[in-house]
Amino acid sequence: MKILVTGGAGYIGSHTVRALLGAGHSVVVLDNLSSGHAQALPEGVPLVKADLLDQAAVQEALSVHQPDAVVHFAALIEVGESMSQPGRYYRNNVVGSLNLLTAIAQTRKIPIVFSSTAALYGDAEVSPIPEDAPKQPTSVYGETKLMTEQMIQAFERAHGIRSIRLRYFNVCGAVPDGSIGEDHVNKTHLIELALLTALGQREKMMIYGDDYPTRDGTCIRDYIHVLDLAQAHVLAVEALAQGAGSSAYNVGLGHGFTVREVLDAVDAVIEGSDYAPLTRELAPRRAGDPPSLVADSSSIQQSLGWKPEYVDLQGIIQTAWEWHRTHPHGFQD
Repeated sequence: MKILVTGGAGYIGSHTVRALLGAGHSVVVLDNLSSGHAQALPEGVPLVKADLLDQAAVQEALSVHQPDAVVHFAALIEVGESMSQPGRYYRNNVVGSLNLLTAIAQTRKIPIVFSSTAALYGDAEVSPIPEDAPKQPTSVYGETKLMTEQMIQAFERAHGIRSIRLRYFNVCGAVPDGSIGEDHVNKTHLIELALLTALGQREKMMIYGDDYPTRDGTCIRDYIHVLDLAQAHVLAVEALAQGAGSSAYNVGLGHGFTVREVLDAVDAVIEGSDYAPLTRELAPRRAGDPPSLVADSSSIQQSLGWKPEYVDLQGIIQTAWEWHRTHPHGFQD
């Protein structure tokens, strides 16, 4: 199959492009490179430099390249920024997705795999979180993803466009050879921040609250390796190609690690190198941080046969460390 991947030059997108190629599919990437990196793409993968806000360009890409399915990553993803710049997030994430769906409906009525998020559950009252948990996003980012899921379902009712929506938890890691990895302008992910601190680019790691009802008092999160997530996209595309109906799936390990456990694992990975253990500082809780966010991923395992391979925290962090150690300034190195 030929797959059009929007946002394919980004962190998750570029790993998924490699996974799709490895599964024997051909890929075309559409990316405006506002946060993606052309260097992350394998040689020979066509890159359409275009913005989803330009519907004519999206329609042209669909007409010229004639893909059999779309994997849709392109979005702004920073929760904090979404609260201070809501217009930018609604315009980019919602209007951009609407343009893509409209172009698919008008040009090629092909299935879509959508990059969604656990943020649409908000402060979930149950953990692990099932797919039918209440959708109560507490950020503009989460709202834009929920709205896009609702649009996708509306386009299926009106135009028959099938979809699989994948709701990620905390994505981390990199390809083991360190050739590509996470390189965001705004650094907000715990493992990335910890490794950059180990490299001396940050002074210390803040622990926001140690009085949560968890095993060590710090928040628990579900960390899913980017390659396992990429494989979920491959399975989703192939299931839709085989006629599968529309669905939404959580993608996570199904168990979580505390903030302290993550920092301890980082120290264990860098031990014996020229890098000092992380300096840590305790700070008050942050507003809106739930004690535990863990995925119930049983549905995707049963329906698509997906199973995570990276389940050891130190092993996950080791892959991320190889990337950051060899590319301390990301793709600029």
